[in-house]
Amino acid sequence: MEESLKSLHAFMCKFHPLDADDWAALSCVWKPFSADRREILTFAGETERYLYFVTEGVQRIYYLDDENREATLVFTYKSAFGGIMDSGLMEEPSRYYYETLTPSSFIRVPYSEFKELAQQHPRIQQMMHVCITRIFSGIMERLVEVQRFSSEDKFRNLLKRSPHILQLVPHKYLASYLGIDPTNFSKLVNKVRI
Repeated sequence: MEESLKSLHAFMCKFHPLDADDWAALSCVWKPFSADRREILTFAGETERYLYFVTEGVQRIYYLDDENREATLVFTYKSAFGGIMDSGLMEEPSRYYYETLTPSSFIRVPYSEFKELAQQHPRIQQMMHVCITRIFSGIMERLVEVQRFSSEDKFRNLLKRSPHILQLVPHKYLASYLGIDPTNFSKLVNKVRI
């Protein structure tokens, strides 16, 4: 647990350092949690109850349409927040699933506790605001990529951002994430070198 909290602290300091009192309050609310491979932690229709910080493993957030076709939206892995944040923060049912792709370890805090703590410690609320703003910025970049980039450019950008991802995530999920047919994705894997 101590190593997980150190990792969380280092991650948060990149965005918005907290003073000793705020960190002491925040570090007390996290609890360890683990899940097996291919375990759904949050189902569509459920309200996300936890804010996760990933300490091991790979997870994904995905959407199922009316015909049960999957669209992978986000991957999370070590040293990143996880879960269906919009559902947890707005206290509304999720439209998405949060699933582990590999055995995974986390520390997590119930959103109710986190929100209460943020109200008592304005710097924690500021830190979360900065994190959410950066996440939003990344989503906007991804929207441009999805709507305007060629399949090859999307693939190249993915490898630039996360060169290790081809070894971590099954290719069918990467193809879904990029909006590329799995057969075309396989061709890109063999064609593109970075």
